[in-house]
Amino acid sequence: MQPTKKKENFKHIYKIRVRLYEVDILQIVNNAVYFSYFEQARMQYAKAAGLFPEKNIFSPDNAYYMVHNEINYLKPAFFDDELNIYTRISYIKHSSFGFEHIVENASNGKILAEGGGVSVHVNPLKKKSAPLTEEFITKVKAFEPKVKLLR
Repeated sequence: MQPTKKKENFKHIYKIRVRLYEVDILQIVNNAVYFSYFEQARMQYAKAAGLFPEKNIFSPDNAYYMVHNEINYLKPAFFDDELNIYTRISYIKHSSFGFEHIVENASNGKILAEGGGVSVHVNPLKKKSAPLTEEFITKVKAFEPKVKLLR
């Protein structure tokens, strides 16, 4: 399988070093660990884009639920590898938005995995999806000018 995403379309990079407990009996990063890398990268992306309140990421008025995650494994990562996790919001809909990720071995530039997911804005009190705020959309557009608006 060949990579389908282009690194030049991503401006946010989160660096991580593979820890021993992330490697399985086959001596490669366990497949489920990549979702943890994606989650960490999304949190750092949201901070960099100013999407979180300064003092507390948890708000009584807003919540974002991941409702879909996917990954294509291309090559294995090993203990102590340094990885670049590229992250971007690629599209925005009425109450949801899509993330894309690329996992790259920092030492040789090889793409190890690609993935993505969908997050939905939810009113935590009603437990129902809610329209994304104009403030959210404005901040994403400022940070990610090529984001597609599919509203």
